Formats: sequence, structure tokens, C-alpha cells
Amino acid sequence: MDSVRYLLDLALLLFSAKVFGLLAKRLGAPEIVGEIVAGLLLGPAILGFVTETDFLEKMAEIGVIMLMFEAGLGTNLEELRKTGVKATIIACVGVAVPLALGGGLFYLFYGGDPISAIFMGTIISATSVSITVAALKELGKLSDEVGTTITGAAIIDDVIGIVVLTIVLGMKGGSGSSGNVGMVLLKVVLFFAITIVSGILVYKVMKLLDKYYPHTRRVPIASLCYCFLLAFAAEAFFGIADITGAYMAGVILCNLSDRDYIEKKIDISSYMVFAPLFFTGIGLKTSFGSMDAKLLIFSILFVIVALISKVIGCGGSARLLGFDKKDSLKIGIGMMSRGEVALITAQEGLAAGLLTSQFFTAIILLILVSSIVTPICLKKSYTT
Repeated sequence: MDSVRYLLDLALLLFSAKVFGLLAKRLGAPEIVGEIVAGLLLGPAILGFVTETDFLEKMAEIGVIMLMFEAGLGTNLEELRKTGVKATIIACVGVAVPLALGGGLFYLFYGGDPISAIFMGTIISATSVSITVAALKELGKLSDEVGTTITGAAIIDDVIGIVVLTIVLGMKGGSGSSGNVGMVLLKVVLFFAITIVSGILVYKVMKLLDKYYPHTRRVPIASLCYCFLLAFAAEAFFGIADITGAYMAGVILCNLSDRDYIEKKIDISSYMVFAPLFFTGIGLKTSFGSMDAKLLIFSILFVIVALISKVIGCGGSARLLGFDKKDSLKIGIGMMSRGEVALITAQEGLAAGLLTSQFFTAIILLILVSSIVTPICLKKSYTT
């Protein structure tokens, strides 16, 4: 029975994701909020019917990769050019403020090694763009100036997060940190340089394929293969998150005449299977077994600081860059969500001895709360 248990898990997760997604939509919240709640309900935190397995984790990873590929396909390159500099500044400030406030909060509660405090700040410095992308897509605001700014800033945010993580791990190691940082920076530059140069060739080949075989399934299949290939190359060869590679693949192909057709075909698999597994997977990771009073208070404050620091850092810098108050607030809210990058960073810290497993509760709580609160607040910011 254990050998086919994954089929039961899939049935439970997909069915509950749809039911709770529709319920959330009926209540005025985005569907993804219901999907996260479904995972929380079925997971170890409440009922314990489904536990996270390697299979479910990989399926969820495919889900976030496909979401980011669709985000790239939906990118307006003209808007991206206009917002590129602003997005970079917003990302830099949006990393610095959470890093300082999160690290300070940890040191205030637990003291000890200041590097561990800096590391806790590092965990909340990176934005999870996938949650916001799904919410913006549902609202039909993914390609406007604010949506493009949020997406661009979140991608840059992740790259900066990788560099900061390497610096902190280098500080823990004691020696050779400057060499490590230099190597990471070199890999980041090489990734984007090689991706852009090779992307020109890929775009031309895909344009020919699109010309001779318009509206055929071979075009989206080839596009998806390119997405997975670039996602693999980003992480395996350059140490950059696979979702960044997926997003770049979408950006490279976003000007194809059949872009909408590609996105429509990709969205069928994403909407039906992979994306719901990603969002329910957030709920599956949640457990409250090791919580004590001190950790509970710290976790609550940790979540509040993490959310507010992004609004202050990203929203405040957006306001200084010329966005009006409403759009600045949208940008700040859109950058609040945390997800897979925070988990990856936390796991690296655990392996390096910078973090103990008890603090995963605070991190999971942050991911869960931000994943639910961000789409709801973003929707309200667009409708009020």
C-alpha cells in the first residue's frame, strides 16, 4: 500500500485545494489562500492525513518553476526596461531593512553569536515572488508598471539574497570569505551574461518554429523544455535559484507571437496539478510541536517585523523613486511574501550550525502567514 500512497496524497491535496480555493474565492480572497489552508489542514499541523514526501516536494518545485516561467512569459519588456533601475534600488533597500530589523530582533531575544543574528535577518531578506506572481496574475495586473516592478525587484532580491547568504556563511567559516563572495558575484554575472547571449539565439530558433508551426503543441513543449533546462543550469552550474532560471526563460520568449498560446497550454498543467501542490506544500511544512512561550512570542514578532520591514523598505523606497502612495503601498505589500528562498536559506544555515531546528517553526509561520496575508492585502490594495 505504501508504494501507491502518493496517489492517495495527490487525490486528497488536489481535491481539497480546489474546494478550499473556491471557498476562498467566494469569501473574496485569492484561490491560493484556500490552497495553502488546505495543506495546513491536511498536514501535520492539524489532521496529519498527508505528510510531505520527496515526491510531493519535487512536484511542488515543478509547480513554482512553471509559475515563474509563466511570470516571465507575461512580462512586458518595455515596462521592465522602464522599471529596471527602480526595481534594483527597491530590491537593495528591501534586503537591507529586513536584514537589520530581523537580526536585531533575534539578538534581542537570544543574544549569543552575532553572526547567527545576522543570519536570521538574511532569512527574511529575500522575497518569494511566486506567491505575489500568482496573486497578480489572478488580478490581471502582472504586466503593468507596478506588477513588473514587483517581479523585477523580487528576482533581484533573490540574487542579492544569495550573495548575502554566501557572505554570512563565509563569516562563519572564518577564512576565505572574500574569495567565496567574489566567486558568487562572478557566477551571477556569468549566468545573466550567458543567458542573455544564448537567449538571443534561442529566441531566433523559437521564432522560426513559431512561424512554421503556429498554434501547435510542439511550440509550448519546446518552450517548457527550455524553461526546465535553464532552471537546471541556473542552480547546478551557477548556484542561483532554479526559479530565476525559469523566469529568465519566460522573459526571453515573452515576445513570441504565440506567447499567449504557450502560456495558455502551460497554464493547463500548472493550474490543475503543479501549482496547487506548491501552495498546499507550504501548509504541509507547518508543525507547532516544538513551540514554547518564548519561541511563540519571538515567532509572532518575527513575522510582524518581516512583513513591516518589506513595506517600509520597498514601499518607502518606491515612494522616494516617484511612485504615488497607492502604488508604493502595492509594491511594499507585493514584496512581503516569503517562501522557498527562505526555506533554502534556513536549511543552509542549519547545515552550517548557524540555526537550530526549533527556529524552523518561526520561519514556517512566517511563510504561512505572509503567503496568506500578501495576496489578500494585495487584492484589497487594488480594489480600494
